[in-house]
Order: sequence, then structure tokens, then C-alpha cells
Amino acid sequence: MESESNLAGGRQKGAGLLSQPKAVWAVAFACVISFMGLGLVDPILPAIAKQLHATDSQVSLLFTSYNLVTGIAMLITGFISSRLGVKWTLLTGMVLIIAFAALGGSSSTVGQIVGYRAGWGLGNALFIATALSAIVGFSTSGTAKAIILYEAALGLGISVGPLLGGELGSISWKGPFFGVSVLMLLGFIFITFVLPSTPKPKKRVSLADPVKALSYPALLTLAVVAFLYNYGFFTLMAFSPYVMHLDEHGLGYVFFGWGIMLAFTSVFVAPRLQRRFSLVKLISWMLTLFALDLGVMALGAVNGSSTTVIISVIVAGIFLGINNTLITTAVMQSAPVERSTASASYSFVRFLGGGLSPWLGGMLSKPAAFTVGALVVLLGVAVLIIRRKHLANINMDGH
Repeated sequence: MESESNLAGGRQKGAGLLSQPKAVWAVAFACVISFMGLGLVDPILPAIAKQLHATDSQVSLLFTSYNLVTGIAMLITGFISSRLGVKWTLLTGMVLIIAFAALGGSSSTVGQIVGYRAGWGLGNALFIATALSAIVGFSTSGTAKAIILYEAALGLGISVGPLLGGELGSISWKGPFFGVSVLMLLGFIFITFVLPSTPKPKKRVSLADPVKALSYPALLTLAVVAFLYNYGFFTLMAFSPYVMHLDEHGLGYVFFGWGIMLAFTSVFVAPRLQRRFSLVKLISWMLTLFALDLGVMALGAVNGSSTTVIISVIVAGIFLGINNTLITTAVMQSAPVERSTASASYSFVRFLGGGLSPWLGGMLSKPAAFTVGALVVLLGVAVLIIRRKHLANINMDGH
């Protein structure tokens, strides 16, 4: 793990969150654009279904293909990055996102979009797994603060993505796809000229390393919990747009509010809470509250109350933001392996949950989809409590 932690030539653990090298800001900027792709399609899901004469379940496969390929591709990210190096792995992922986002915008059928979203997921995997370890490695303020910065980029991207998606989507459903392609091209240029080239790792990662890392009980526990939690996360993402009965602008504003809550709590609230409460207790509370929130969405969908669903979506950002920071910080401390390997192992399992929920939920009514999502998240709480002894030695200070 020392090879990664010294990318910046040594840490200044007392440095503030915003006192970061240009390399960290370059990666963070690209992260914002990458995460925009996560929620960018939310405001245009109903429009795609209507204009391409597709069913809701067919359109939900945009999330399934994206998450499924992202998850599986996580198993090869360490293998590739240990041979290409951090910078070239990031750039390779960005090229794939640029290309497949543009191809998605040029599609004429839902099947084509689903396929191109899969290619987008491949690029996303290469980028995300490498970006997290790069921010942690280049940061001069310690692991915990670096992860908060990463989560802030995630929250900003997730919030701005739907807002931009709503604005561009009101012109054409193709607009958001082309928008991401252009923005990621800017990020590509930024990374190319600002991020310094780093030596390739002395130790090459094998294809089996991410799977072997799951043999560590703490990492496996967090990965399984994240799989179950991500099921609920993408239930919200994939199905709430259909029961809010809003146009592209309205959906964009709702998810913008959701993302702002997520970003604010991940940066400002989570660090305060983790200093006062235990890891297991905090995550258990956040997941329980999120499950209850999904239950309220189910009731809102049954009663046809779009206001109930809208408020519930925005409130969910509070619980999701806190939980994201807690779990990501814990994962970085959960196994004696390279951070990129731990991140890849965890993300492999996590994204499979995000791929499963849109597919299974598409076979159910909207209220039933939300209800099942809530129950799956509660199952994650049960797993966390039952296996809590494996998390007892995780140092959440991140130093």
C-alpha cells in the first residue's frame, strides 16, 4: 500500500481539505463529469420511453447494462492500471466514456442505447477505480479527507448531472448523451496536461487479486452490504422518475436537490457523525432510514401522490451521502491490499446490486419495486449487524 500512498511524495496529514495539489483537482474535476453520467439519464427516462416506443422496463435496462459491465470490469481495472499506470488508465477510461456517450446520443432504438451504455460502463470502471486511488494517493491531507473530496465530486456530479440532463433533455433526449461526451473531452484535456506521469507500480496486479481480496472478512462484509444497499439506490434512480409525473425540467430540479443533499451530507455531516458514533451503528441507522424512505415512496406511488415521492427522493440524499462516505472510508481500511485492489473488489460486488435492481424491478409494479428495494436494504442492515465483529478494527480516522 506504500507505493500508492507516496504518489505525491509524502503526505502532509495536517493539510486542509482544500489544500490539494493540482493533480488532485484535475482528477476531482474529471470525477464530477464522470458521475454526471450516473444521474444524467434520469430526467429523460420517460422521454426515451415515449419517443422510442419502449416500455419502462426496457428503458430501465440503461442502468442494468451500465452497472453490470461496470461491476464486472472492476475485476480487470487493477490488472490494467498496474501495467499502464494511473494516468493512462484514467485517459483510457475517459476515451471510452467520450465515445460511447456520443454513440448513445446517435442511437435510434432503446436496444442500441442499452448496448452503448454497457461500453460506457467499461470506461466508467477504468476511470472510477483508478480515480479514487489516485485522489487518495496524490492528496496531501490524508486518506479520510481525500475520500471526502472524492465523495464531494461524486455528489456534485450526481446533482449537476440531472440538472444538465433536464435542460438538455428538454431540447432532445439525445442532448444529455452528447453533453457528457463534450464535458468528458474537456476533462480528458485537463488530465492530459495537468496530471503528472507516475511510475508504474513495482508490483503488477493479477486478474485474481480483486477476487482474493474478498477473502478478508471486513472487505467482504462491506461489499455485501453495499450490494444490498445499491439495490435500493438504483431502485430510486430507475423508477422514481415515472411516479413523479414531471417533465424533464422538473425531474432535473428534483434530482438536483437530491444530489445537493447527498454532496452536503457526505462532506460536512458524515465526518462529524463518524467522530461521535461507531461505524456499524451509523451505517445501520442510515440504511434503516433509507429503507423507510423507500417505503414512503411505495406508499406515494400507491396513492398517486407525486409530492410524497418528490420529497422522499430529495430526503434520501441525506442518508445516501452520509452512508457513501462512511462505507468508502471503511473500505480503504478494510484489507491489507492496495487501495485500488480494495476499491475494485468492493465496487465489483456493489455495482452488481445496481445492475440487478432495475432489471428485477422492471418486472414489478412501481410500488412493489420500491417495497422490494426497501426490504433488500434492510437485509443489508441485518448482514452488517450479524458480521459487525469483522469491522471492529477499522480505523475511521483514515491516517
